[in-house]
Amino acid sequence: MKITDYLTSELVIAELTETGKEEALKRLATGVSGAFSELSQEKILTVLRDREALGSTGIGNGIAIPHGKMAELEKIIVLFARSREGVEFASVDGQPAHLFFLLLAPENSAGTHLKILAQISRMLKNREFCDKLLNASDALSIFTMIKQEDERS
Repeated sequence: MKITDYLTSELVIAELTETGKEEALKRLATGVSGAFSELSQEKILTVLRDREALGSTGIGNGIAIPHGKMAELEKIIVLFARSREGVEFASVDGQPAHLFFLLLAPENSAGTHLKILAQISRMLKNREFCDKLLNASDALSIFTMIKQEDERS
């Protein structure tokens, strides 16, 4: 199972400029609803907020993996965003988040959902890879790097 089975180059935000958690979540939700017009930005945002209320998805080391489940979905959606400045995301280590993988899954996809989360986590444990993502020039370069790393995993 590959992340790029669910992530496309259109779902890469190379320059996330928002610096607060709520604003960043709104921008991520807008990115998904822009690519999938049948999905409401407000509904996506509600799902993300509900998950964040359980505990921050800012896992530390500059990484956040906001995620949730939506009954409306038929397949998993992955969006990637990068913030060079960093977002105050209430991460477990208290540091700003720079790399975001947003994962939205159908209600009945627990196994696949967990496998994708594990794949994302494995990929982001590679500090050199994270540094390359932070320094990439544009969205297409970021997508290409993720695709290459995905193939190695």
